[in-house]
Amino acid sequence: MNPEPAPDDTTRASPSAADRLARLARLVEEFRALPADSDRKREIIAELDDNAAAQPFLVSVVADAGEYDLARTEAATVLRLWPPADPGLRHRAGRALLAALNDPEEDLVRQYAAMALGPYASDDPAVAEALIAAGGPEEDPLVQACARSALEEAGLA
Repeated sequence: MNPEPAPDDTTRASPSAADRLARLARLVEEFRALPADSDRKREIIAELDDNAAAQPFLVSVVADAGEYDLARTEAATVLRLWPPADPGLRHRAGRALLAALNDPEEDLVRQYAAMALGPYASDDPAVAEALIAAGGPEEDPLVQACARSALEEAGLA
């Protein structure tokens, strides 16, 4: 009788939905328990980039103006790469990114929010209008460049 081969990466089962939700809950709990400026927050967001169930949490991170700026930029990046499929959550994500773009205190967050708004611009006229304004000459040059790039991505430039 031949022993069964050990599973390799191509035959290993992917985590179940319950496992993914449990992992999400653990990471969100860890995130919330960390000090405000912990770099681990950014790492946690990066770990959640392929988990659609994490999208409401990511939206909440972007929307929280008091949250660590690097966590907000990482969440904005994930929401740009994987916009929510659910129309209601997609709208909330676009509005959270829009609020971040309009935050005068956080230029780095504004840059990432502008970049992330490309996939949302065709869904919401307010997003497109804000990107057009952010691409104007009176804006920070990096915010301008990001807004213009997002408009191009959306086919609006």
